[in-house]
Amino acid sequence: MRRVALAGGIATGKSHVRAELERLGVPTIDADVLAREAVAPGTPGLAAITNRFGGDLIDSKGALDRRKLAALVFTDPAARRDLEAIVHPIVRARTDAWFDGLDTRHAFAVADIPLLYETGREREFDEVIVTACDPETQVRRVMSRDSMTEQDARQRIAAQLPTEEKVRRADHVITTDGSFDDTNSQVRRVFTALSKR
Repeated sequence: MRRVALAGGIATGKSHVRAELERLGVPTIDADVLAREAVAPGTPGLAAITNRFGGDLIDSKGALDRRKLAALVFTDPAARRDLEAIVHPIVRARTDAWFDGLDTRHAFAVADIPLLYETGREREFDEVIVTACDPETQVRRVMSRDSMTEQDARQRIAAQLPTEEKVRRADHVITTDGSFDDTNSQVRRVFTALSKR
C-alpha cells in the first residue's frame, strides 16, 4: 500500500480534498486532529507545553487555550520551534502507527499533513498531493474561517512555506479556486491515477 501525503497552505482546501478522497473509499487521517489530541487535558503533550510556556495558556477547564498559544508562537519563531518539537514527534508516531495498522488491500492511504515540507517529512511518503489557490483567496478564507484581521491572516500564511514552492515539489496539484465540482473532478483524476499505481 502506498503512503500518500496531502499538504498545502492554510485554507487552501485540504480538508475538502481529504473528505472527498474519504468519500471515494480512501483511508485518511488528519494530522491537525492528531495534534489537538496530543495536547488534550491530561496528556504528556499538554504537560510539556505547560512546562515550556507556563500555565497562562491553560483555560479554566484545564484545556489548552489555542488562541493564546497561536498569538504567542506566530510572533516568536523560537517559541514555534519549541512547540513543534513537542507536538510533531507525537503526531509522527501516531501517523506511522495508523499506516501500519491499515488493511493492505487498499491501493493507497492519505495523511493530511499541513506542515509536510516545513518538517521535512515528504521523504516518508511515496507521493504528495498539494492543494493550492490564489494568494488573495487564501487570505480571504483565513480571515473568514478564523475571524482574523488581514494582518494576522497574512502572518499565519507567511509562517508556512510559500504555496508555489509546495506546488513545485508536489507529485499532484489540486487547485481549489473554482467550484466544488471542479475541485472534486480533480480529486477523482488524482484518485484514478493513484489507484492504478
